Amino acid sequence: MPYDRLLKSNRIKPHRASQYEINQLLQLAKRDLRTAIRNLEEAPDWAYSIAYNAILQAGRALMFFDGYRPRGGEQHASVVEFIEERLGSAYADQVRLFDQMRRKRHRVIYEVAGLVSDKEAEQAVSFAKGFVEEITEIITG
Repeated sequence: MPYDRLLKSNRIKPHRASQYEINQLLQLAKRDLRTAIRNLEEAPDWAYSIAYNAILQAGRALMFFDGYRPRGGEQHASVVEFIEERLGSAYADQVRLFDQMRRKRHRVIYEVAGLVSDKEAEQAVSFAKGFVEEITEIITG
């Protein structure tokens, strides 16, 4: 059964999302991309964090599209694990970067100011743009 490990460990649960809910998550991802781009020059930490959020929302949209949603206290990590299983080894590098961004974003938000360089923020936004486009294509065909 697909996602058996995630279901048994209570990381995800079945969810019958409407097309409206899925579209809203994709719109959030696209909004966050635009916001991240606007913040690149002034606040690279925030641009990085917002780019991460765009990836997260696209990942959640894919989960909803497949009939699941994250549950429990580590929902961001659950989205990463779901994306890893859903997209497979062809996306291993992207999943690894998504997970690295998840960990760094936590430090940026809660622990350390100025952790993200301008170049790193630009790379994060570029990665997020490509990822959101790919997930949108998977969902919309």
